Amino acid sequence: MQQVATESAGEELSLAERAYRAIRDRLVMLEIRPGAPINEDQLAQSLGVGRTPVREALKRLQYERLITTYPRRGTFATEVNITDLAYISEVRQELEPLAAALAARRATAADRATLTAALRELEGAESPQRDAAELMRLDLQVHRAIYAATHNPYLEDTLVRHDNLATRIWCLFIDRLSDMAGHVGEHGPLIEAVVAGDPDKAAQLAHSHVEGFERAIRAAI
Repeated sequence: MQQVATESAGEELSLAERAYRAIRDRLVMLEIRPGAPINEDQLAQSLGVGRTPVREALKRLQYERLITTYPRRGTFATEVNITDLAYISEVRQELEPLAAALAARRATAADRATLTAALRELEGAESPQRDAAELMRLDLQVHRAIYAATHNPYLEDTLVRHDNLATRIWCLFIDRLSDMAGHVGEHGPLIEAVVAGDPDKAAQLAHSHVEGFERAIRAAI
């Protein structure tokens, strides 16, 4: 599976952290389908790790509402409930503009280099060679890079979790969305505003992006 996670790129990750990020992104991209049973042994084998790191990862993923455990039944990928869209959007409409503004103010040279690299990736978003799954991974990559550039770990953690839940909804309706490339391409001006250090413009663009996401999903339902 293509790497999606971008948090603290280049760091030496523990086995539990590697397992967590890999399983998380499979759940977010619906590679593990909603409602599917979670098999610790199969996950450990596919990731090349022991059961202990997988078990630690699953504890975190349950807290993040990506998996659910039922007594005497087992553990399953959380169902995607479209009624959650309004709740998730309420959080993101407030916090995404804040994150964009903070990133514009606080981004380091390394952050700007990461975002500029993502901007180059976005330039080919409308290429017919880009499938929907690849575009969604690029969307996740951009959001996570902006969150990291806030240098506020509490805000970053909150927004990563809510963006993951929003992405699961997006992936559920991906076949009904006509302008996937256009939605992902909206990140271009947002990245430019962050890199340029323009917090007001970055916040405005982030808010518009979240509103556009909700409108597109509701139109596809």
